[in-house]
Amino acid sequence: MRSRRGWRQWFGLWGAAALSMAAALSLTGCSKEAAVAPAPTKGTEAATEAPTPAADITIYSDEEKQEEPDIGDTDYYLPEEREEEDGRIRSYLTGQMVDVSKGNRRPVAVMMSNDKEARPQYGINRAGVVYEAPVEGGMNRYMAILEDYDDLDRIGSVRSCRTYYTYFAREFDAIYAHYGQSTFAKPYLDNVDNINGLDAIGGTAYYRSKDKKSPHNAYTSGERLQKSIGILGYSQEYDPSYKGHYLFARDGMEVSLDDRPGVMDAAVLKPGYAMNQATFRYDESDGLYHRYQYGGVHEGSEGPITAKNVIFQYCQSGYYATTEYLAINVHTSECGYFMTGGKAIPISWEKDGEFGVTHYYDLDHREVVFNQGQTWVCIISTRDFDKSQILGKDGAQ
Repeated sequence: MRSRRGWRQWFGLWGAAALSMAAALSLTGCSKEAAVAPAPTKGTEAATEAPTPAADITIYSDEEKQEEPDIGDTDYYLPEEREEEDGRIRSYLTGQMVDVSKGNRRPVAVMMSNDKEARPQYGINRAGVVYEAPVEGGMNRYMAILEDYDDLDRIGSVRSCRTYYTYFAREFDAIYAHYGQSTFAKPYLDNVDNINGLDAIGGTAYYRSKDKKSPHNAYTSGERLQKSIGILGYSQEYDPSYKGHYLFARDGMEVSLDDRPGVMDAAVLKPGYAMNQATFRYDESDGLYHRYQYGGVHEGSEGPITAKNVIFQYCQSGYYATTEYLAINVHTSECGYFMTGGKAIPISWEKDGEFGVTHYYDLDHREVVFNQGQTWVCIISTRDFDKSQILGKDGAQ
């Protein structure tokens, strides 16, 4: 029971040009002032600012695009190499070998709060991929995509949906867990299998804890998620057309960015989020980025939070009418940065159709290869481009 509606809704928001763009940015910089005004869905007013075209766009012809490599010719795994081996299979989220029961099951994408009152986030350490994006009031929220959650008795706290998160969940063919939604996001929930705390399933899927105050005390669990998925009749098998999201380095190999154009030292990463002051610091001893926020170590329920790969993905954005609700354009190609192993490279990103995955390319238009492990994606408005920083060991940008 998987809904596939929604193209026309987003087409009305961003316009035909935004959705048909198949361009890579040459990346002398993002379109920093590209505030995008979505046209209204039925019953809403138009936003207050008009779209600005992305800067420095390079169109790649079919001849210039890379040919499909043969199996064994690459330092990364091809989708057709994904096969079961001794009861394990390669995870679509991390590139690591996991139990078939988890790796072949559609993940859950859980909306999580980042309010101080909601800390710590329960279950976030288990996420293979985390999306962090701004919402209204200067706050951020997370979407933690999990495949290893069965034994967790507390996941969250779970918060409400925003439009752009429905698209992030669809990129991974995930089942989206949230507690309510903004008015503007409601029509988009038809596009994704979701477990909504405000629907009849809410009492089964979620519970309120007594150690925190509402709205920061709504949680789910592995058992509750599985029961809800069964009641709602959602398939737990990946769609046959789904071939994964990222390219991952082969076992025993470590991706180095040293030979990529525009490479720079990346010891400290600051996405520029005003309220939580998020920072990632690279630790050479374990090869991971350790996350800090609110002036200290960012702790999840199972310890400090780390990531193997970090992405700064800049997106055009605007506001719904006179509200403070953000409309983030996740379809029009823009720029960004990819960080792993203490290095960073400038990238462009392109979305593969309305509900397809987002691909990341270097300045030579070669698709980025990820190191195996957790990935953290920071969604940043192009208008806040100058607020984000990538610093070397000596603090230089």
